[in-house]
Amino acid sequence: MENAIQLKNITKTFGRVVANKSVSLEIRRGEILSLLGENGSGKTTLMNMISGIYYPDEGEIFVNGKLAEIRSPRDAYKLGIGMIHQHFKLVDVFDATENIALGLEKNERFDLRTVRAEAKEICDRYHFDLNLDQKVYEMSVSQKQTLEIVKVLFRGADILILDEPTAVLTPQETDKLFQVIRNMRADGKAVVIITHKLHEVLEVSDRVAILRKGEYIGTVETKEATEASLTEMMVGKKVDLDIERPEPDNVKKRLDIRNLTVISKENVKILDDVSFTVNGGEILGIAGISGNGQKELLEAIAGLQKTSQGSSITFYGGEQADQKMELVGKTPRAIRDAGIHLAFVPEDRLGMGLVGSMGMTDNMMLKTYDNGKSLLTDRKSPKKLAERVRKKLGVVTPSINTPVSRLSGGNVQKVLVGREIASSPTVLMTAYAVRGLDINTSYTIYNLLNEQKKEGVAVIYVGEDLDVLIDLCDRILVLCGGRANGMLDGRKTTKEEVGLLMTNLKNGGEGR
Repeated sequence: MENAIQLKNITKTFGRVVANKSVSLEIRRGEILSLLGENGSGKTTLMNMISGIYYPDEGEIFVNGKLAEIRSPRDAYKLGIGMIHQHFKLVDVFDATENIALGLEKNERFDLRTVRAEAKEICDRYHFDLNLDQKVYEMSVSQKQTLEIVKVLFRGADILILDEPTAVLTPQETDKLFQVIRNMRADGKAVVIITHKLHEVLEVSDRVAILRKGEYIGTVETKEATEASLTEMMVGKKVDLDIERPEPDNVKKRLDIRNLTVISKENVKILDDVSFTVNGGEILGIAGISGNGQKELLEAIAGLQKTSQGSSITFYGGEQADQKMELVGKTPRAIRDAGIHLAFVPEDRLGMGLVGSMGMTDNMMLKTYDNGKSLLTDRKSPKKLAERVRKKLGVVTPSINTPVSRLSGGNVQKVLVGREIASSPTVLMTAYAVRGLDINTSYTIYNLLNEQKKEGVAVIYVGEDLDVLIDLCDRILVLCGGRANGMLDGRKTTKEEVGLLMTNLKNGGEGR
């Protein structure tokens, strides 16, 4: 196969941080190349240089055998390179055709009928399931992603880079995407996938390139690789890939959620009459397509989300069944002052979770700053806690006083999870705790959650990787359209069953 792109000794630094160091790599036509590496290994930075977002400090990029100067995304498009990012760049109030037309050059004729006809040819050629007249705000995540792919193909791209393309897709949507990618490969396109999901790498790619700490480790044929061998190349040592799931012991009801309804400011029901229980000594998984009420569910329990009349969240905290307290209507501080230990790891790590400009010590202090009676805040205890979290979880930081915004995503998540667990919670809620994290860090988080489960904590785990949900969780509540669409046994269910419940609402679906 001929090379579509050849990288020679590419180096990129940001201040003292070396993101990529002398990376040499080949991307071939008619193949799917997976790019693997831990968080902070330089995968996205490397691809951003190919797509014109960054410019390398050293090294050369050859496109179709010729030395190329790629100083902007426009330069990349002219060379036939298109990148589909994790966060879509679409205008919600425009339809699919109008979003595609936004990429036209100034000297091109703005004719929506012509654009639609050409876009339809692309959809037919690669078997895209896309309504070109549909508004973006009416689309599912999968349809938005499809539109982004059609956009870059419309602009003439024959080298496509997809950054975490399956992060929020159901198994059925992932299968459709993979078939589209295979169709593009058959048409001679070069496709690069940045992902952390090893089973998907083995399923769809032809070769796998591995980066570690910004350096190129090597490329292997997918047919000769296993999850264990790829992990060892990424991490530099063998990693046990089995997720522990101990049998629940001394299970006690901690939360009883009944008829939980949340209505948005736009008067849209985000959660609709949701009922289920949460038990101490168990991990309860929450599955659902992104935007189906997972975030609001956890926020309602934490006292951060206003609920509708008739909603009930009852906390059981004592040894006897009659020791209970209603949480609806209570603020987070009122819940804490009542002696209820709720810990919450939100989806927004550097917004709701941590203050990016603060170091580990100050972020630890946020949980306890008003506990003392002195006018001066206690910094000794938070400092000790920061050092403990840093050591136990292997947080990579120059100092516990380094602003957490300068840390990689994996290390930020370790700080947040470590702080919440250190509060000795009765209920621990996590939203997408391993989103975008490498496999080594992810397994650290899984082990921490299991440790909490063994200690009798009620753990709620909102996740998007169904393999992990099934392997980790004792029970799985499936949300669809803001409603509870079933409660499944994690030991007996399948990805296909969970995926169907995520997309097809049953009449009277209810979690128990």
